[in-house]
Amino acid sequence: MGNKKNLGSVIFFWTLLVAVVAIATEHRPIEKTKGINGLDKLIIRDRHGRSVEVYLYGAQVTSWKNEKQEELLVMSSKAIFNPPTAIRGGIPVLFPQYSNTGPLPSHGFARNRFWEIETNPPPLITNCSSHAFVDLILRSSDDDLKIWPHKFVYRLRVTIGVKGDLTLTSRVKNSDTKPFNFTFGLHPYFAVSDISEIQVDGLSNLDYLDQQKNRTRFTDHEKTITFTSQLDRLYLNTPDTIRIVDHKKKKTIVVHKEGQVDAVVWNPWDKKVSDLGVEDYRRFVAVESAAVAKPITVNPGEEWKGLFQAYVVPSSCFNGKHDSKKSCIDHPHILKT
Repeated sequence: MGNKKNLGSVIFFWTLLVAVVAIATEHRPIEKTKGINGLDKLIIRDRHGRSVEVYLYGAQVTSWKNEKQEELLVMSSKAIFNPPTAIRGGIPVLFPQYSNTGPLPSHGFARNRFWEIETNPPPLITNCSSHAFVDLILRSSDDDLKIWPHKFVYRLRVTIGVKGDLTLTSRVKNSDTKPFNFTFGLHPYFAVSDISEIQVDGLSNLDYLDQQKNRTRFTDHEKTITFTSQLDRLYLNTPDTIRIVDHKKKKTIVVHKEGQVDAVVWNPWDKKVSDLGVEDYRRFVAVESAAVAKPITVNPGEEWKGLFQAYVVPSSCFNGKHDSKKSCIDHPHILKT
């Protein structure tokens, strides 16, 4: 009888141990694996089936999926995963120079460098509640200093928020003995049903630099931005929140930014881009958080922080009748738009 009791106890505790192990291992928030051409990438998952993929090359987010496994970003069908070529699509990091606004190669060099995982980053004060995140770090190298003579540490936290939002928090620290300036942008390729079926709201009556016309300055007097041809504009002194309304999907992508006063709206339409598929332009729009017109200055020992956040909600959230819609009121920026 005693042996049966002991056997029963062993079975009970063994079953309990298996259950505990299963619970502990069923959710792996961060997985390091190999991506295209053997490049290292990280997959961040939450308990609702949402995920983000980010390559260590360029610290580039290449995928953002919701709980239904719908892809919310676009990668070029001709994207090249072969360093030092930049990856076309997802969310490239443009640092320390936006486009050709300075002496560096276009869009700087951060997107052409191999970043590292930072396992013990300094504390980050943020309002972003997260299910899962990863911290990446880029330090100035000897090669970087030859073309941009400023010592820096760039930390990037990539987060899946509790409501499925994607947040990128950038921190650039000046580890040099003299101040430096930089321009900056995060360049998301947001997935849309069709470029001709969307509009961008929140930039009406603002000045912009038309990048198709040598950055000539204009004022946008239209109520909303729609697309019928190539568009490439750098909007100045923009609000923190911008909306991309997809009429066909009846969904709205909300872009919220902090620490970056400019915004870029871009779609190449049928302009030939060597590493972009001929029809790819129909599937995406770029609404970028940026700091270009007035470069960011960081003094020695100080740190600049910028936030980029995106989430998707029903377009009905903005018709004035959304108070009872949980999917709307869960996002605080909606009420401010």
